[in-house]
Amino acid sequence: MWEKENKINDVREIRCRTIAYLGVGAISKMDEISADLKNKGINKIIVVSGKGAYKKTGAWDVVEKALNKHSIGYVLYNKVTPNPTVDSVDEATGMAKDFGAQAVVAIGGGSPIDTGKSVAILLENPGYDARQLYEYKFTPEKAAPIVAINLTHGTGSEVNRFAVVTLPEKDYKPAIAYDCIYPLYAIDDPALMTKLSPEQTKYVSIDAVNHVIEAATSKVASPYAILLAEETIRLVNEWLPKAVQDPDDLEARYYLLYASMIGGIAFDNGMLHITHALEHPLSGVKPELTHGLGLAMILPAVVEVCYPAVPKIFADILAAIVPGLKGTPDEALKAAIGVEKWLISMGAKEKLSDEGFGEKDIAHLVELAQKTPSLGLLLSLAPVKADSKVIEKIYRDSMFTKTL
Repeated sequence: MWEKENKINDVREIRCRTIAYLGVGAISKMDEISADLKNKGINKIIVVSGKGAYKKTGAWDVVEKALNKHSIGYVLYNKVTPNPTVDSVDEATGMAKDFGAQAVVAIGGGSPIDTGKSVAILLENPGYDARQLYEYKFTPEKAAPIVAINLTHGTGSEVNRFAVVTLPEKDYKPAIAYDCIYPLYAIDDPALMTKLSPEQTKYVSIDAVNHVIEAATSKVASPYAILLAEETIRLVNEWLPKAVQDPDDLEARYYLLYASMIGGIAFDNGMLHITHALEHPLSGVKPELTHGLGLAMILPAVVEVCYPAVPKIFADILAAIVPGLKGTPDEALKAAIGVEKWLISMGAKEKLSDEGFGEKDIAHLVELAQKTPSLGLLLSLAPVKADSKVIEKIYRDSMFTKTL
């Protein structure tokens, strides 16, 4: 449907630069990866992870064995929290520098991987700290090699050039995107994800859906991003209920993980726009807020605003979850309600008011969306003009459920 509106004279980048190993048992590839790192002259690394998942999943047993086998020394930083801060990045970087680390192995979801990417930049750019990195005080052109061992099926960070870290004193949650932080290798092993709780399973997968909805409808969307978006949404719709029902269903985990991976590639190509630009202030203000939940709460309002600009693309990519859309601008509300009903059916019922946000917060959130470094770029890529009135409308319309 959307092909006739695609501008074939607009030249788009098609990106996919990381070597990713996907499949049950992929963690065993850490032996080959360690051998390659050693062959490259890397003798010391820093391992960056959260507090416990790297052990509970069994990933650490394999990684440690591979590192020891190939005589690669390591220091472990296992203090990464959800919505990691610049202070955590600086602490990990200091540990890495003191040890003489030459590369980074990140084990976890988006937070450890993004922290690891940030550490990799600072290792190769002495004299700078994480605040300077995330306030765009310098532009890095190099970073230490990165290996990303992914423990969630939502981030996509293991196969792209993005990282997000919070500056808590300013409520800023900016993103960076540099070619130097594409992981050299990524491991996507669904067997490492069976310990995810139903809530984690749900919200990381919703994150992947948001990635592709934005990537396919941005001003720089390519046919590749649109293709990946349609498949990502189809797979999440089919397999997420099965993974929630049976956390040990490796087939369900595999396809959710594949959806997440291609979703990460999709937004590496098509970028992101309004939904992520408006979620970052939410979890910047409330770091305890789950990123995927923040996205779910505002997605229907974003769809309603953006649908008239690219209705045929929306109709195609949403076909699995909102069937019957014809791709006409007047369907915006129908599409938004359909997306909201789907989210509710997946267990994402909360809205901003349920998480403690109210009218008093809107002005500050609007300001953060416009002033936080990097978010202005995302807003500029939206298919509609994302000015303060549009941003305010989305936040206000996301306070309560549309379908009540």
